[in-house]
Amino acid sequence: MSRSFLYCRVSTADQTTANQVKEVKAAGFDIQPQRIVEETISGSTSTSERKGFQKLLERMESGDVLVVTKLDRLGRNAIDVQSTVQMLEGKGIRVHCLALGGVDLTSSTGKMTMGVLAAVAEFERDLLIERTQAGLQRAKAEGTTLGRPAATSKDAVQALRLEGMSQSQVVKELGVSLSTVKRLWA
Repeated sequence: MSRSFLYCRVSTADQTTANQVKEVKAAGFDIQPQRIVEETISGSTSTSERKGFQKLLERMESGDVLVVTKLDRLGRNAIDVQSTVQMLEGKGIRVHCLALGGVDLTSSTGKMTMGVLAAVAEFERDLLIERTQAGLQRAKAEGTTLGRPAATSKDAVQALRLEGMSQSQVVKELGVSLSTVKRLWA
């Protein structure tokens, strides 16, 4: 017999999962309170690192249904969501997403939807990389120094060394780490 579970996630403690629970009930899913898993954790954390989600997986069996209100409840990006859905499908668990019209993501239609979303996400990621590379090239062409600024210069360390300061005194004077001073000492 198929059981339905609800996975609700919010990112911060000042947020609530009440709207997610209400939305699922309004969509006609009759989910018993003990089958609702609520978690407060960042969306950037993969499902494999979410304790609540992992406990949910331990309770679910083949034939069960996992309901989420939106795809971002399942993963940090389209690729993560897709791998989570595939993992659940491999366990015989169907996944329903209300934001996509309640579609079962493990069905043919759901798989197509996931494929389209993954392609769009990959396209967006590639565009972001292209824009970033173009911006870096433009900055270099304009003479901008890229990367983290140096904590101090070799000249500054050498000048204090010539004044007779020890390495630890130079550290205090310049407010840098001992490893930085040692690297610039010789």
